[in-house]
Amino acid sequence: MPPAKDRVSYFYDGDVGSVYYGPNHPMKPHRLCMTHSLVLAYGLHHKMEIYRPRKAYPAELAQFHSTDYIDFLHRITPEMQDQYAKELLMYNMGEDCPVFDNLFEFCQIYAGGTIDAAHRLNHGLCDIAINWAGGLHHAKKCEASGFCYVNDLVLGILELLKYFPRVLYIDIDIHHGDGVEEAFYLTDRVMTVSFHKFGDYFFPGTGDVKDVGEREGKYYAVNVPLKDGIDDSSFIRLFRVVISKVVEFYQPGAVVLQCGADSLAGDRLGCFNLSIQGHAECVNFVKKLGIPLLVTGGGGYTKENVARCWTVETGVLLDTELPNEIPSNDYIKYFKPDYTLKTNHGLNLDNLNTKAYLSAIKMQVLENLRHIQHAPGVQMHEVPPDTYFPDFDEGDFNPDERLDQHTQDKSVQRDEEFYDGDNDNDHDMDS
Repeated sequence: MPPAKDRVSYFYDGDVGSVYYGPNHPMKPHRLCMTHSLVLAYGLHHKMEIYRPRKAYPAELAQFHSTDYIDFLHRITPEMQDQYAKELLMYNMGEDCPVFDNLFEFCQIYAGGTIDAAHRLNHGLCDIAINWAGGLHHAKKCEASGFCYVNDLVLGILELLKYFPRVLYIDIDIHHGDGVEEAFYLTDRVMTVSFHKFGDYFFPGTGDVKDVGEREGKYYAVNVPLKDGIDDSSFIRLFRVVISKVVEFYQPGAVVLQCGADSLAGDRLGCFNLSIQGHAECVNFVKKLGIPLLVTGGGGYTKENVARCWTVETGVLLDTELPNEIPSNDYIKYFKPDYTLKTNHGLNLDNLNTKAYLSAIKMQVLENLRHIQHAPGVQMHEVPPDTYFPDFDEGDFNPDERLDQHTQDKSVQRDEEFYDGDNDNDHDMDS
C-alpha cells in the first residue's frame, strides 16, 4: 500500500488582503489575495481542507503580549493618533508600523489563523496546517516592530506547547526572527533556528552566530547569519545540514516553519539570490521529516513573486507539481509578460558567501549543537485547557463602533492596490 497522504488544513480570510498600510509602504497584504487566487486557479483547494480563521480574542493575544499594548492596538484609529503621540512612541508605532483602518481586526485574523492551525495539529486533525497570512516574527511582547504588530508565531507555539514537549521553529525570511527568538530565549522547550542576512546594519541587526540563548535556553537558539547574494545550492546545502542535525539532537514533536519570501531574488527589500524552486526545496525538506508541521508566510515585498512562491509551496505541501504556465485568475495581469510560475527574474547578484565563510558558520553551529547532550525531557503535568472563549451575540455590539464600518467598506476596492504597469507603486521605490 502507498503511504497515506498528509492531511493539510489551510486557513484564509479575504479580509486580511483588504487592509492597506499606506502609500509607499512596502508591506502589501493584498499579496495574500493574489496567493489565494493562484491556489484556487491551480485547483489546490480540492486537495486540502479550507478554513476561515476565527478572530483571536484580545485575551488570547495577551497570552504573550502585554495587556496594555493589546488594549492600545484595540483602541487606536488613524483619526485618534494625533492625541496619542506618547503611546505611539512607547509602542514603536509610526513609519514602519503605521496605524491604519481595521488594524486590530487584521491582527485578530492573522493571529487567529495561526492559533487555529496549532489547535488542529494538537488534536491530530491534520498533519500540516498552512496560514500564509501569519509569520509576523518581529513583534515583541510590548511593542510593534518591522511591519509586525502581534506575534502570531509565538502565540501558535504557546498553543503547541500544551501538547508537545518540544517545538522547533525554523525561519527562512531574509530578516532575523528576533521576536520569536527573544520570546523563547530562556527555555529549552522551543528551539529557534533562523537563516538570515546579517551585517551592514541590516534590519533588525540581531542574529549573530554567537547568540545561542541563555540559562535553560542556552544552545537552543541557532542563528545562521548570511551575506548578500546567497544562491540556491549554498543555501540548500547549509539548510539540510543544520536542520538534519537540529532534528537529530532535539527530536521536536512539532515544527513551525516561517516562509518569508523576501529571501527570494529580486525582492524589493531583500538581497539574497534564491529562486522560488530553491526556497520551496527548504519547505519540501522539512515536510519530508514527517513531523506535525505549521507553515506560515512572513516578509515578501515583490507581490507577484510572493504569490508565486507560496502557491508553489502549497503545491509542495500537497505533493503536487504545478504546471509552469499560470492559469487564468483574477490577478493574471500581475504575472506578465511571461505568465509563468517559476520566474528567474533577478537571479544576478554576486554571492558574497565564500565557501570558507559558509564552512566556518556551519562548523560553529554544529559545535554549538554538540552542547545539547540529548533532547531535553519535560515533566508534563496535566495538559492546560485549550484556549476557549464563549461565542457572543454580535447584536450586543454598538453599531457605531468602527469595526462595523469595515463591513460597509468591504465591497470598496482600493485604487492604490489595483494598477497597471508604470502606476504600480510596488516598483517606484528602490529597495
